[in-house]
Amino acid sequence: MYGVYATSAFALTILPLCLLIIAGPTLRSRRAIGRAGTQGIMRLIGCPIRVRGLEHLPEGPCVCVANHASYLDGMVLTAALPDRFSFLVQHGAASWPLVGATIRRMGVSFVNRGSPREAAVATRDLLRRLHEGESFAIFAEGTFKAEPGLLAFQPGAFAIASRAAVPVLPVVIRGTRRVLPEGARLPRRSQIEIEILPPLHPEDSSRDAAHRLRDAVRARILARCGEPDRLAVTPHP
Repeated sequence: MYGVYATSAFALTILPLCLLIIAGPTLRSRRAIGRAGTQGIMRLIGCPIRVRGLEHLPEGPCVCVANHASYLDGMVLTAALPDRFSFLVQHGAASWPLVGATIRRMGVSFVNRGSPREAAVATRDLLRRLHEGESFAIFAEGTFKAEPGLLAFQPGAFAIASRAAVPVLPVVIRGTRRVLPEGARLPRRSQIEIEILPPLHPEDSSRDAAHRLRDAVRARILARCGEPDRLAVTPHP
Protein backbone atom coordinates (compact mmCIF):
# COMPACT_ATOMS: atom_id res chain seq x y z
CA MET A 1 0.00 0.00 0.00
CA TYR A 2 2.79 2.43 0.79
CA GLY A 3 4.34 2.05 -2.65
CA VAL A 4 1.04 2.83 -4.39
CA TYR A 5 0.42 5.84 -2.14
CA ALA A 6 3.93 7.24 -2.60
CA THR A 7 3.84 6.80 -6.38
CA SER A 8 0.44 8.51 -6.60
CA ALA A 9 1.46 11.38 -4.34
CA PHE A 10 4.69 11.89 -6.27
CA ALA A 11 2.91 11.86 -9.65
CA LEU A 12 0.31 14.38 -8.48
CA THR A 13 2.84 16.84 -7.05
CA ILE A 14 5.81 16.69 -9.40
CA LEU A 15 3.97 18.20 -12.39
CA PRO A 16 2.83 21.37 -10.54
CA LEU A 17 6.33 21.71 -9.07
CA CYS A 18 7.96 21.51 -12.52
CA LEU A 19 5.54 24.07 -13.92
CA LEU A 20 6.21 26.44 -11.01
CA ILE A 21 9.95 26.14 -11.57
CA ILE A 22 9.64 26.77 -15.31
CA ALA A 23 7.47 29.85 -14.65
CA GLY A 24 9.79 31.28 -11.98
CA PRO A 25 10.96 34.80 -12.91
CA THR A 26 14.59 34.50 -11.77
CA LEU A 27 17.15 31.74 -11.45
CA ARG A 28 17.34 32.25 -7.70
CA SER A 29 13.56 31.97 -7.32
CA ARG A 30 13.43 28.87 -9.53
CA ARG A 31 16.09 27.14 -7.44
CA ALA A 32 14.34 28.15 -4.22
CA ILE A 33 11.06 26.69 -5.54
CA GLY A 34 12.84 23.48 -6.53
CA ARG A 35 14.50 23.15 -3.14
CA ALA A 36 11.37 23.80 -1.08
CA GLY A 37 9.16 21.74 -3.37
CA THR A 38 11.43 18.73 -3.27
CA GLN A 39 11.64 18.88 0.52
CA GLY A 40 7.84 18.98 0.66
CA ILE A 41 7.38 16.05 -1.72
CA MET A 42 9.80 13.86 0.20
CA ARG A 43 8.01 14.62 3.48
CA LEU A 44 4.66 13.95 1.83
CA ILE A 45 5.70 10.46 0.75
CA GLY A 46 7.10 9.66 4.19
CA CYS A 47 10.81 9.90 3.30
CA PRO A 48 12.06 13.04 5.09
CA ILE A 49 15.55 14.30 4.33
CA ARG A 50 17.90 14.82 7.26
CA VAL A 51 20.89 17.03 6.49
CA ARG A 52 24.01 17.09 8.64
CA GLY A 53 27.24 19.06 8.27
CA LEU A 54 25.95 22.32 6.79
CA GLU A 55 28.66 24.07 8.81
CA HIS A 56 31.21 22.55 6.41
CA LEU A 57 29.87 24.49 3.40
CA PRO A 58 32.62 26.81 2.12
CA GLU A 59 31.77 30.49 1.86
CA GLY A 60 33.11 30.68 -1.67
CA PRO A 61 32.64 28.48 -4.75
CA CYS A 62 33.31 24.77 -4.57
CA VAL A 63 32.68 21.49 -6.36
CA CYS A 64 30.38 19.16 -4.43
CA VAL A 65 30.95 15.45 -5.12
CA ALA A 66 28.38 12.89 -3.92
CA ASN A 67 27.87 9.16 -4.21
CA HIS A 68 25.13 7.95 -6.57
CA ALA A 69 22.69 5.14 -5.67
CA SER A 70 19.23 6.02 -7.02
CA TYR A 71 17.19 8.13 -9.43
CA LEU A 72 16.23 10.22 -6.39
CA ASP A 73 19.76 11.47 -5.70
CA GLY A 74 19.51 14.62 -7.81
CA MET A 75 16.25 15.59 -6.14
CA VAL A 76 17.43 15.04 -2.58
CA LEU A 77 20.71 16.86 -3.21
CA THR A 78 18.72 19.77 -4.63
CA ALA A 79 16.71 19.80 -1.40
CA ALA A 80 19.82 19.69 0.78
CA LEU A 81 22.15 22.24 -0.83
CA PRO A 82 21.80 26.04 -0.91
CA ASP A 83 20.50 27.60 -4.11
CA ARG A 84 23.97 28.77 -5.17
CA PHE A 85 24.67 25.18 -6.24
CA SER A 86 23.97 24.03 -9.76
CA PHE A 87 24.40 20.53 -11.19
CA LEU A 88 26.43 18.90 -13.92
CA VAL A 89 24.12 16.53 -15.80
CA GLN A 90 24.53 14.10 -18.69
CA HIS A 91 23.45 15.76 -21.94
CA GLY A 92 20.72 13.19 -22.63
CA ALA A 93 18.62 14.59 -19.76
CA ALA A 94 18.10 17.82 -21.71
CA SER A 95 15.65 16.02 -24.03
CA TRP A 96 13.54 14.36 -21.31
CA PRO A 97 9.92 15.55 -21.47
CA LEU A 98 9.23 18.30 -18.91
CA VAL A 99 12.24 17.31 -16.81
CA GLY A 100 14.65 18.65 -19.41
CA ALA A 101 12.92 22.04 -19.50
CA THR A 102 12.75 22.13 -15.70
CA ILE A 103 16.42 21.47 -15.06
CA ARG A 104 17.47 23.86 -17.83
CA ARG A 105 15.49 26.59 -16.05
CA MET A 106 17.36 25.70 -12.86
CA GLY A 107 20.65 26.49 -14.58
CA VAL A 108 22.21 23.05 -14.82
CA SER A 109 25.18 22.44 -17.10
CA PHE A 110 25.04 19.55 -19.53
CA VAL A 111 28.06 17.50 -20.54
CA ASN A 112 28.50 14.98 -23.34
CA ARG A 113 31.38 12.76 -22.26
CA GLY A 114 31.24 10.97 -25.61
CA SER A 115 32.25 14.13 -27.47
CA PRO A 116 35.67 15.55 -26.50
CA ARG A 117 34.85 18.84 -28.21
CA GLU A 118 31.57 19.31 -26.34
CA ALA A 119 33.20 18.20 -23.08
CA ALA A 120 35.92 20.82 -23.56
CA VAL A 121 33.33 23.54 -24.13
CA ALA A 122 31.44 22.43 -21.00
CA THR A 123 34.67 22.48 -18.98
CA ARG A 124 35.45 26.05 -20.02
CA ASP A 125 31.93 27.09 -19.07
CA LEU A 126 32.23 25.42 -15.65
CA LEU A 127 35.57 27.10 -14.97
CA ARG A 128 34.09 30.49 -15.89
CA ARG A 129 31.09 29.99 -13.63
CA LEU A 130 33.27 28.82 -10.74
CA HIS A 131 35.42 31.93 -11.09
CA GLU A 132 32.21 33.99 -11.00
CA GLY A 133 31.32 32.43 -7.63
CA GLU A 134 28.92 29.63 -8.55
CA SER A 135 29.22 26.15 -7.05
CA PHE A 136 28.48 22.80 -8.68
CA ALA A 137 27.31 19.37 -7.58
CA ILE A 138 28.49 16.29 -9.49
CA PHE A 139 27.95 12.55 -9.14
CA ALA A 140 31.51 11.46 -9.82
CA GLU A 141 30.60 7.81 -10.41
CA GLY A 142 28.68 8.96 -13.48
CA THR A 143 26.05 6.24 -13.01
CA PHE A 144 24.72 3.75 -10.47
CA LYS A 145 24.08 0.01 -10.44
CA ALA A 146 21.42 -2.21 -8.93
CA GLU A 147 24.00 -3.81 -6.61
CA PRO A 148 25.03 -1.73 -3.59
CA GLY A 149 28.56 -0.39 -3.69
CA LEU A 150 30.65 2.67 -4.47
CA LEU A 151 31.90 2.67 -8.06
CA ALA A 152 35.07 4.28 -9.37
CA PHE A 153 35.10 8.08 -9.50
CA GLN A 154 35.62 9.76 -12.86
CA PRO A 155 38.44 12.34 -12.80
CA GLY A 156 36.65 15.30 -14.44
CA ALA A 157 35.23 16.98 -11.33
CA PHE A 158 38.60 16.90 -9.60
CA ALA A 159 40.48 18.22 -12.63
CA ILE A 160 38.03 21.14 -12.82
CA ALA A 161 38.37 21.88 -9.09
CA SER A 162 42.16 21.75 -9.36
CA ARG A 163 42.26 24.07 -12.36
CA ALA A 164 39.85 26.51 -10.72
CA ALA A 165 41.69 26.26 -7.35
CA VAL A 166 38.44 25.65 -5.46
CA PRO A 167 37.77 23.05 -2.74
CA VAL A 168 35.92 19.79 -3.27
CA LEU A 169 33.06 19.16 -0.84
CA PRO A 170 32.45 15.43 -0.21
CA VAL A 171 28.76 14.65 0.37
CA VAL A 172 27.36 11.28 1.44
CA ILE A 173 23.82 10.21 0.49
CA ARG A 174 22.24 7.38 2.47
CA GLY A 175 18.80 5.83 2.13
CA THR A 176 17.88 6.61 -1.49
CA ARG A 177 18.85 3.14 -2.71
CA ARG A 178 16.39 1.63 -0.26
CA VAL A 179 13.62 4.02 -1.32
CA LEU A 180 14.01 3.55 -5.08
CA PRO A 181 16.69 1.06 -6.18
CA GLU A 182 17.49 0.32 -9.80
CA GLY A 183 14.67 -1.73 -11.35
CA ALA A 184 12.14 -1.14 -8.56
CA ARG A 185 8.52 -0.73 -9.61
CA LEU A 186 7.34 0.92 -6.41
CA PRO A 187 9.23 2.96 -3.78
CA ARG A 188 9.77 1.87 -0.20
CA ARG A 189 9.69 4.02 2.92
CA SER A 190 13.02 5.09 4.41
CA GLN A 191 14.59 8.15 5.97
CA ILE A 192 17.15 9.80 3.72
CA GLU A 193 20.33 11.23 5.18
CA ILE A 194 22.69 13.75 3.60
CA GLU A 195 26.02 14.18 5.36
CA ILE A 196 28.27 17.05 4.26
CA LEU A 197 31.92 16.37 5.10
CA PRO A 198 34.73 18.91 5.50
CA PRO A 199 36.07 20.19 2.16
CA LEU A 200 39.37 19.10 0.68
CA HIS A 201 41.60 21.54 -1.20
CA PRO A 202 43.61 20.75 -4.34
CA GLU A 203 47.38 20.88 -4.01
CA ASP A 204 47.87 22.45 -7.43
CA SER A 205 46.47 22.26 -10.96
CA SER A 206 48.42 19.20 -12.10
CA ARG A 207 46.82 15.94 -13.23
CA ASP A 208 48.54 13.99 -10.45
CA ALA A 209 47.18 16.39 -7.84
CA ALA A 210 43.67 16.00 -9.27
CA HIS A 211 43.97 12.20 -9.05
CA ARG A 212 45.18 12.37 -5.45
CA LEU A 213 42.26 14.65 -4.65
CA ARG A 214 39.86 12.19 -6.30
CA ASP A 215 41.21 9.28 -4.28
CA ALA A 216 41.06 11.22 -1.00
CA VAL A 217 37.46 12.34 -1.59
CA ARG A 218 36.37 8.84 -2.60
CA ALA A 219 37.98 7.34 0.52
CA ARG A 220 36.03 9.72 2.76
CA ILE A 221 32.73 9.01 1.05
CA LEU A 222 33.37 5.25 1.10
CA ALA A 223 33.99 5.38 4.85
CA ARG A 224 30.59 7.02 5.47
CA CYS A 225 28.20 5.74 2.80
CA GLY A 226 27.62 2.30 4.35
CA GLU A 227 28.13 0.44 1.08
CA PRO A 228 30.95 -1.83 -0.12
CA ASP A 229 33.84 -0.80 -2.34
CA ARG A 230 33.27 -1.86 -5.94
CA LEU A 231 36.52 -0.36 -7.22
CA ALA A 232 37.98 -3.85 -7.71
CA VAL A 233 35.42 -4.59 -10.42
CA THR A 234 35.31 -1.04 -11.83
CA PRO A 235 38.92 0.20 -12.09
CA HIS A 236 39.85 3.85 -12.37
CA PRO A 237 40.32 5.12 -15.92
